[in-house]
Amino acid sequence: MLITPYAVGAPIWVDLHTPDLVGAAAFYRALFGWEYPPAGPGAGGYGFFRQGAGTVAGAMEVDPVRAPPSWSLYFATPDADATAEAVRRRGGSVADGPRDVADLGRTAVCADPGGAGFSLWQPGTNAGLDVVNSPGGFCWTELYASDEDVAYAFYSAVFGWQALSVPLPDGSGTYRMVNPAGQGPEGMFGGFVPLGADPAESGGAPYWLLYFAVTDCEATVTAARELGGGIRVGATDIEGVGRFAKLSDPYGARFALMEGARRDA
Repeated sequence: MLITPYAVGAPIWVDLHTPDLVGAAAFYRALFGWEYPPAGPGAGGYGFFRQGAGTVAGAMEVDPVRAPPSWSLYFATPDADATAEAVRRRGGSVADGPRDVADLGRTAVCADPGGAGFSLWQPGTNAGLDVVNSPGGFCWTELYASDEDVAYAFYSAVFGWQALSVPLPDGSGTYRMVNPAGQGPEGMFGGFVPLGADPAESGGAPYWLLYFAVTDCEATVTAARELGGGIRVGATDIEGVGRFAKLSDPYGARFALMEGARRDA
């Protein structure tokens, strides 16, 4: 799970790039209960999804010709410039930055050697997401990698991640979970999946998939369908873990749901 305050290398921020911010805000409001208050005039078109008094994600409207609709993931760093240099040195790339975002922090847009995109966040006044793990909040992530070993070598070198591999429930192999250095199993925030192992990702490019916590996966899938979202993988049980589903919003941005294991099961 995500532990706050955020450790070096932990996910610290997520945001949505969409061609229709008004429509996307309506979809996520109906699905998760998020609100999207108008951003101030100095925000440059960037705003914040909120749940109660806390920020659950960022969002901005983008031209779909320039960038496809997507959810993006940011990892915490105390020095964006040094981490960006480590990304380059280890075979990744830096498409933008590092640059300051007012007094909020410093960021850079990167990609790993397989092409999966991610960003860096060096906190300023914005110390990261307020709402994580609880219903409606970001709770897990998975990298769909063309070469899992190469990807892990890259991220462990750049961020110092540690890993634990556990057997898959169906006995077909193992699932590698990662955590920031020193946090151990309690700090596990994501897993690695070979790109070809999941039919839903067949033929696609490597990327990070974001999971949001829900109390009823089946009901949320039904709601997403009624709201115009796409169902990539319907609600599915994972023994000992819970229930998940993979969706897309009405504009094509991919995300996933996770319902924790039922205590009365």
